[in-house]
Amino acid sequence: MLRLLSLLQTHRFWTGIELSDKLEVSERTLRRDVERLRELGYPVNASRGVAGGYQLRSGTVMPPLLLDDEEAVAIAVGLRTAAGGSVEGIEETSVRALTKVVQVMPPRLRRRVDALQAYTTPAAVTGPRVNAASLTVIAQACRDDERLKFDYAARGGEESARLVEPHRLVSLGRRWYLVAWDLDRVDWRTFRVDRLSDPRTTGARYRPREVPGGDAVKFVEAQIKARPTTHTLVVRVEAPKARVEAAVRYVGGMLEAIDETSCRLKMNVDTFDWPVLILAAIGAPFEVEGPSAFKDHLASVATLFTAASIGP
Repeated sequence: MLRLLSLLQTHRFWTGIELSDKLEVSERTLRRDVERLRELGYPVNASRGVAGGYQLRSGTVMPPLLLDDEEAVAIAVGLRTAAGGSVEGIEETSVRALTKVVQVMPPRLRRRVDALQAYTTPAAVTGPRVNAASLTVIAQACRDDERLKFDYAARGGEESARLVEPHRLVSLGRRWYLVAWDLDRVDWRTFRVDRLSDPRTTGARYRPREVPGGDAVKFVEAQIKARPTTHTLVVRVEAPKARVEAAVRYVGGMLEAIDETSCRLKMNVDTFDWPVLILAAIGAPFEVEGPSAFKDHLASVATLFTAASIGP
């Protein structure tokens, strides 16, 4: 019965023959186990006939979940990350859920979770924080193909009411983005979720469109690169391209290999503070090719740190 539950929790439709073959039981035993799951609160739909079968649907209450070892460890690690992550409002809830998950784990799995926690160092969260309730509303609208309304503040501060057909939520560069078809502008748009407020579903369904290029993440990356910025930095870094790539993977930037030991990094930014941190994280000699204003900024930062008082 537990193996049956594990298969049904994929939420795909299984024919009775498929389940009987996988579980190596008779159809009569299968029907009996399905009834037992229903008695325990699992809402299993059944259809009769030649193409009849079973599927687990969402219910009014949440029955116990059945997780394999890898799934249990992944959930525990994910909850620990969420407890200190960039989504506002779920830290305390994540800690409570983590306590319940770890409490019922066998010792061998607890050791795996503790090892992952002890020997991994997450980067500090420096990006804007987003509201967990807003993310939930947007994600459900994407899943259900339901039109969404919200208020939005653009980069310049202009505020507007938007009506969209949401496609995907994308996490990129420590920010959350919504990719959606804007009904008023009749075009695809990318919205920063931290600039979005009061998202609400309308009840109106729509037929999903194909996002340009077929990939929501690449669409957001292209939009970010095309966005006008205040400065374009060009830095020659004395490190292999692969090493620099690892440092700039989640913050954007274009890399060009010069030779096996050096590469050229280009970044479009509005301020110089973030590039300073990136170059420090790379930890390799570099030469600023432009602009001169960034050279002046680096000189000021170097003076500040040189003059800093370092205790014993």
